[in-house]
Amino acid sequence: MPAFKISGTFRMGEFWQRFTKEIAAKDENDARDAILSDLGSKHRIRRSLVRVKTIVALKPEEITDEVVRHKTGGGK
Repeated sequence: MPAFKISGTFRMGEFWQRFTKEIAAKDENDARDAILSDLGSKHRIRRSLVRVKTIVALKPEEITDEVVRHKTGGGK
């Protein structure tokens, strides 16, 4: 399963908060859906208040999140 690095902003009260997160997903659409779901469940924000700026596919050696590395098959 490929890994993606997603960056963007989401609205927290009056301010826009930046985020960058690594996600293991089938493709870019699933990665976008996963980040929207994750931010919505953790911060109780609607999908319309999340702005995804970039989605970049990661090579196995570029993955820094241990959980994502394990899900992609690169973990030990």
